[in-house]
Amino acid sequence: MMQMPGNAEPEIDRRMTKPNRRVGRVRWWIAWTLFFSTTTNYISRQTFSVLAPVLVSQFHLSSVEFSRIAAAFQFSYAITWLAGGVVLDIIGTRLGLAIAVVFWSLVNIATAFANSTFALLSSRFLLGIGEGFNWPGASKAVAEWFPREERSLAVAIFDSGGAIGGGVAALALPLIAYRYGWRAAFAASGLLGFVWLAVWLRIYHPLDRHPRITPEEKQFIEAGKDAANSPGERGAKRWMELARNRNVWGIVLGRSLTDPIWWFYITWLPKYLADARGFSLKGIAFFFWMPFIAADIGNFTGGWLSSLCVRRGIPPARARVVVCIASSVPILAGIPAAGVHSAYLALALISLAVWGYASWSTMGLTLPSDLFAHDVVATVTGFSGLAAGLAGTVFTLAVGAIVDRFSYAPAFLAAGLLPLLATACVVLLIREPRRDTAAE
Repeated sequence: MMQMPGNAEPEIDRRMTKPNRRVGRVRWWIAWTLFFSTTTNYISRQTFSVLAPVLVSQFHLSSVEFSRIAAAFQFSYAITWLAGGVVLDIIGTRLGLAIAVVFWSLVNIATAFANSTFALLSSRFLLGIGEGFNWPGASKAVAEWFPREERSLAVAIFDSGGAIGGGVAALALPLIAYRYGWRAAFAASGLLGFVWLAVWLRIYHPLDRHPRITPEEKQFIEAGKDAANSPGERGAKRWMELARNRNVWGIVLGRSLTDPIWWFYITWLPKYLADARGFSLKGIAFFFWMPFIAADIGNFTGGWLSSLCVRRGIPPARARVVVCIASSVPILAGIPAAGVHSAYLALALISLAVWGYASWSTMGLTLPSDLFAHDVVATVTGFSGLAAGLAGTVFTLAVGAIVDRFSYAPAFLAAGLLPLLATACVVLLIREPRRDTAAE
């Protein structure tokens, strides 16, 4: 790549020059391996929600009891986002994600032997501990392996695995349960993690000692990394610096007010389709995949649009905020979904809302790597995941009480309005950091 004198010129050169195939593609192999990690993660976690009609009947669960089991997963998942982020910053992405996938896979297999409500709740709690490592680890890997103009697309790739995994779970798991029983569905979803593990250990190595990276690709990646914005202190002083950073709170509040929407749709939608729309388990298998495909499109819509803005010269954080503003509009489509007569129109409106959420979420997951150096990305991502997970836990418990006492309509209303508050927080708090290499 042509080098020019001065601090601003290399950034201009990166905007004008696209990497060719000779630069190397190892970073994209890693992005797609992370995609399959997220896919496996979602197939495992969605087993409970997809099989909700069967499990509710098998264990005689009320909506409140169902919400407690779902909340057990969300609570431990939230705690692990923070603890997992810190652990990953200490032991590294390769080992951390490998251990996490083995753990959550074994737990999901063990769930096949649950014979009581308490056993089901306990297994979901343990599953959340393992699965909470995935997003901090994937975000850290993106920060390590991608220059900032490519990060939102890389995040969109791995984050879209959730939508694909949810869609696969919605299609395949009910059919497995219908033919072999619900226990077989849990066991089958758990075995997938070991397939991924073999691929991960072969594909992923740290950037500075990867056996298959070319010098050109390594140079391209390192030239596009942020030179500043890592807290200078370590230990407690580092935490205090992060706690005073307005960008941290913009990310935390933004995610805390949007993630409950996703939890609501992926946890409650199968039960809603059975309770309010009269869908059978086969009917859920045929239609529940639709919102996940919409989410997948939303991941890439947000990632592509923000990357385009960055390539056109808009500062990365500002580009992400612009996409958040645009994405909050389609989320409002979920509000009328509970009131329309047609189940298919309701699904279409929900899919539109999920599309907007996924686009917004991709920005929320990209911002830590835009605003902070790679050695604290997993910690910041983990902190935001903790707050978002706790908010999602409270929202899930509230939905259970609301559904038993009233209906699903108030929950749909809240899911449509919360993103407006989230977007306001991002607009007011997020600021582009100063960089030594910024061409501004």
